[in-house]
Amino acid sequence: MSETLTTAGYQLPRRHVQSVTVPARPEPISLKPNETAVVVVDMQNAYSTEGGYVDLAGFDIAGAKGTIANIKKTLDAARAAGVLVVYFQNGWDKDYVEAGGPGSPNWHKSNALKTMRAKPELQGQLLAKGTWDYAIVDELQPQPGDILVPKTRYSGFFNTNMDSVLRARGIRNLVFVGIATNVCVESSLRDAFHLEYFGVMLEDATHHLGPEFIQQATVYNVEKFFGWVSTVNDFCGAISQVAPDQA
Repeated sequence: MSETLTTAGYQLPRRHVQSVTVPARPEPISLKPNETAVVVVDMQNAYSTEGGYVDLAGFDIAGAKGTIANIKKTLDAARAAGVLVVYFQNGWDKDYVEAGGPGSPNWHKSNALKTMRAKPELQGQLLAKGTWDYAIVDELQPQPGDILVPKTRYSGFFNTNMDSVLRARGIRNLVFVGIATNVCVESSLRDAFHLEYFGVMLEDATHHLGPEFIQQATVYNVEKFFGWVSTVNDFCGAISQVAPDQA
């Protein structure tokens, strides 16, 4: 069964799409696939590959391979169910004008910028658009129908068209995966909350920067204050229940 939405004289078909219930904490959450997007946060060589900025800055990336595998499983299930996939890609122009100068907190706090100042031979190599460091990892390359949103700060909603992209497609629910749990994932999920989106974080499809307790701190914040926490298997199991003619 379908109904018609009339907008500016045009007839837009709108199907009745079934909801699925995703096991989550603090309680299960009901999602409609056509109102949901999986948001892939900064899955770039910089954050998850040996020789990338995070590795060069001294952070432990040992868990990144498992995160990549879990994200791939999530994206395969999401695409099969007709769920929109949106990628964030973090970085700046080759001259780092977009990163801000000394008058910007980002200039002082960005570990990529600090690493290049400490190691001038790396200047222009870390998170600069067009470089290997900036590129999405090979295993998670965007597919036709996916959307890529470049960003210049931790949150994917800051100074981007993300909100417009989602609202134009009737998206209300965001499922977050990616790196880093405690920085860009949490920043983006918090902003989504304040923009009235329902945010779900898949805890085993995210990876943190810093000690293990940092991951748990973000999980706690999301579960208690900003959204819901689920797992890859629970999300994929729920979303796979979508009827083939609704995907």
